[in-house]
Amino acid sequence: MSEIRNVAIIAHVDHGKTTLVDALLRQSATELDKTVAENCILDSNDLERERGITIFSKNASVVWRGIKINIIDTPGHADFGGEVERVLSMADGALLLIDAKDGPMPQTRFVLKQALARGLKIIVVINKIDQPAARPAWALDQTFNLFVDLGASDEQANFPVIYAAGRRGLAGTSATLETMADITPLFEAMVREVPPPAGDPGQPFQFSVTSVMGDQFRGRLAIGRIYRGTVKPGDEVARLGRGGLVEKYRLTAVLNFVGLKRLEVTAAVAGDIVALAGHPAVTLGETIATASAPETLPALQIEEPTVKMTFRINDSPLAGQEGTFTTSRQVGERLMRERENDPALIIADSESGSWEVAGRGELHLAILIERLRREGYEFQVSRPQVIPKMIDGAKHVPHDQLTIEVPEEYLGVVVQKLGQRQGEMKNMVVDKGLARLDFVVPTGSLFGYRREFLTDTRGLGVMHSTPAGYSLAPSTPSVAADERGSLVASESGQTLAYGLLNVQDRGVLFYGPGAMVYVGQVVGEHSRAGDLRVNVCKAKQLSNVRSRGEGVTDHLNAPRPMGLDEALEYIGDDELVEVTPVSVRIRKIILDEAAARRLARGIK
Repeated sequence: MSEIRNVAIIAHVDHGKTTLVDALLRQSATELDKTVAENCILDSNDLERERGITIFSKNASVVWRGIKINIIDTPGHADFGGEVERVLSMADGALLLIDAKDGPMPQTRFVLKQALARGLKIIVVINKIDQPAARPAWALDQTFNLFVDLGASDEQANFPVIYAAGRRGLAGTSATLETMADITPLFEAMVREVPPPAGDPGQPFQFSVTSVMGDQFRGRLAIGRIYRGTVKPGDEVARLGRGGLVEKYRLTAVLNFVGLKRLEVTAAVAGDIVALAGHPAVTLGETIATASAPETLPALQIEEPTVKMTFRINDSPLAGQEGTFTTSRQVGERLMRERENDPALIIADSESGSWEVAGRGELHLAILIERLRREGYEFQVSRPQVIPKMIDGAKHVPHDQLTIEVPEEYLGVVVQKLGQRQGEMKNMVVDKGLARLDFVVPTGSLFGYRREFLTDTRGLGVMHSTPAGYSLAPSTPSVAADERGSLVASESGQTLAYGLLNVQDRGVLFYGPGAMVYVGQVVGEHSRAGDLRVNVCKAKQLSNVRSRGEGVTDHLNAPRPMGLDEALEYIGDDELVEVTPVSVRIRKIILDEAAARRLARGIK
């Protein structure tokens, strides 16, 4: 056990976590598959490559001078905090990665707080010191202040520091690139500072399931850490589930992580991170123990979700034309499978045949939706809504801590807009023309603000948020509540240039010529408040009379395509997002205009 180290890597989005792990794997001479040898190794999911972030935690291991180091790559976004909280339970120490230019950021605060609460040994790595705007001394000072703000003990605040240029595979104890040869100082720090895992190999076997995954040959794999004892293939064990469930079964395989591969081993001891095969229904948070003396480990504590959406079957006029899985049974079964793999997700059936899906934030749910559509599922989702909580008889709603960096010239409009959205400014620092603002804002008031923020700051602003707990619900509604309107199709058919030309002065269109639309589909954003029904399928009346130069001056504006993230930010309470493997459409819940007006007047 003294030859094992379990280390998690935590950092803010895009601070170089994955590239640093790549350097550790490559320089330890770990054998890599040809398909990943030239790419970011741990960001293997298509969504992760496209968005440049880590979404799913992954396990890898390296052997350095005879010591096995289990590396746990964790998400950097607070919306995937459920993944973070699970995998930190397997670690004895953590590398806290800080960008030498940006310093600690909001998601850094969130994950570091979790690590400090678990008493993990923290090694601070000031990364990207080779960048032109790097300021490692300033970043280190800000990191120390963050430890103090989070209530770290004197021992925790006296953290070791390593400087690195992860993309170049260099590290050292000083911020001087010329003295760095390779990543060895980081290996030495992990072996020296991170304690070996605790646990007695002679005690009865006890294992905690922190994630599950499928294997083509071995079936369902339970991945986690052995807290005590030794395990071998063929051992009789007990699955200890919720509600006092005890199921005995025999292990068919024990797999260890070697580099990025999972290889079968003859035995594994306490402290190691392994995968166990043999039970088709094992789920997250359960304990696997010796059948003769089963003891349950404490359940994983996961923070409650804060945002919910309604998933429902697609019933639009174009339903069933683009998806493979379209029925309520297929969508419902897929959602229930996702619930088994993500404890931060809560899914409940509703009486109307839809599903209430609650998660940690908009991004958490948006990633779920994107994954489902890429698998061939077709469905509709409603506008995100916050989940209130009653505390001492009063209604409380989730709030976010919002950190914004903008050029000083856009400071006024940002403060004004956030004030309208019930934001409370906590701090403001202006330095060399750049303003950094800290706000606490109701989570619901931030829905749809990102697009508006980028417009107000000409794309030069940076905005990050992290959960800030529950506070009393505002007594007055947000001034910024849905003031925009939509351009809604009044006829079904194919969009034509003539019809679009007649409509484009009324707002911003989402489609160009040749797109199929139906009555009640949102085809653009109205320039004024309130919805406007328009005919974008209108054809020009044919005649045999033409004037010279007719149509030469017509100019059709470029449409603004709406992807999934943009659509979820845009929709109002009376709209839905229709999601298929091919298209993302915005529609009114009630497609017929007359029926919508009758309902608004209370007439059925």
